[in-house]
Amino acid sequence: MPRNATQPAITTLATLILAASLCPAQINNLTREELIGITAVNPYERFPDGRPKVPDSVLKQLGEMSSEEFLGAGARGSVHYAGGFQLLSPGKRLIGRAFTVQLMPIRTEVADPSAAAWKAKGNQTPLNHQAAIDMLQHGDVLVVDAGGNASGGGIVGDNLAYYIWKKTGAGFVIDGAIRDLEGIAPFGMPGYFRAAVPPAIRGLMVTGINVPVRIGDATVLPGDVVFGDREGVTFVPPDQIQRFIDTARITRIHDVWTKKKFDEGIYKSTDIYGRPRDPKLIQEYEAYLKQELGAEAYEAYRKRTAQPAPAPAKPPR
Repeated sequence: MPRNATQPAITTLATLILAASLCPAQINNLTREELIGITAVNPYERFPDGRPKVPDSVLKQLGEMSSEEFLGAGARGSVHYAGGFQLLSPGKRLIGRAFTVQLMPIRTEVADPSAAAWKAKGNQTPLNHQAAIDMLQHGDVLVVDAGGNASGGGIVGDNLAYYIWKKTGAGFVIDGAIRDLEGIAPFGMPGYFRAAVPPAIRGLMVTGINVPVRIGDATVLPGDVVFGDREGVTFVPPDQIQRFIDTARITRIHDVWTKKKFDEGIYKSTDIYGRPRDPKLIQEYEAYLKQELGAEAYEAYRKRTAQPAPAPAKPPR
């Protein structure tokens, strides 16, 4: 749905307009150095343009996770969740690296010099959303900020959606509309969108490729890890992703143990969930957690959470 006009303007636009004043007609990109600057804490390799490249081996660890497991895992400002989407393939997770595109209603005084600068760089295709789609690589998630508004028409239809699916193996998050839903749905690709409409894209210009964008209430940077499930999409900075994975693993083990205890039929919910209070049950849970994690990972978990070793349970009198 359209954003409230009273909400603060997107900071990316102000940043890029300032950059444009220093380097005319460059609203549509950041330099490699600027992109590295805003993602300086990235611990992994980078794409040639400076975008963080979280390894495939890390992304694969997200395969069984859920949105709830991410909550509270990151440092301040690192959890960026957006919900309220329609889903192409409910039950199929979306996992990959954010490739961001920012679209805004056309203003010719912005669009014309940007298009001219784009052409002057030797680009043979016009500066539009399809030019950005052509840049996608395997493992990328196309993340499009179209202001949450469906009036700009469908950002992609079945042909471009199919191209995205085959090129990336991941999917898309479009804070706006798509079209040709009947044609896209059978692909089985993960996709998140606000609405499906018949008209094609119209009246929109590209104001950013791989720049910070806003998706719902989330700020997304190029190279963020994108994780989507039935409940919505979470965008995680690369430097936080391993912490998310480690924390989510603990949550999953905790949930399995909790259900096992409920299966015994002898405990009230408050005896077990969210954390047992009885010393014997605490010891049992910690032993189960250590068994499932392994001794080394368990010790790392205890240090990370500053938890003392559980006291031995007192024998019954």
